[in-house]
Amino acid sequence: MAEEEMNEDYPADIHEYSPTFENSLRAVGGMLKTMMSVSRNELLQKLDPLEQAKVDLVSDYTSNSMFWVSLATQGGNPKEHPVKQELERIRVYMNRVKEITEKKKAAKVDKGAASRFVKNALWGPKPKNASEVASKGTSEK
Repeated sequence: MAEEEMNEDYPADIHEYSPTFENSLRAVGGMLKTMMSVSRNELLQKLDPLEQAKVDLVSDYTSNSMFWVSLATQGGNPKEHPVKQELERIRVYMNRVKEITEKKKAAKVDKGAASRFVKNALWGPKPKNASEVASKGTSEK
C-alpha cells in the first residue's frame, strides 16, 4: 500500500531513475565538501591565471546549472529566466579559455631552424672549385 501511495505522487518511470539521481547528488556533495575544505585564496594562489579562470568558470557554471535545475523542479521555466543567458555567457568564456589552452599546446615553430633545414635540404650546384678544395685538403696532410 505504501508503494501505491508513492506511485500516485510521481510517475512510475521516474522511480527507476531516482537511485541514480541520488548517487549523483551524493557525488556532487562530496566534491563540494572537498572544494570547500580549502580556502578559495589558498587554492587560487597555487594556480596560474588560466587555471584560476577555469576554476571560476566551472564554479559559476555549476551554481547556475543547479539553479536551472531548481527552477525546473519547482515548476518554473528556466528557458525564459535570465539564468539561461548567464549560462550562455559562461559557455562563451569557457570556449575562449579552451582556445587559449589549445594555442598554448600548439607546436611552436623555430623559424631560424626551419629556414636552415630548408636551405640545407634544397639541392644546389657545387662550386666550380669544390673539387680543388677537396683535393687540396687531402694532399696537405
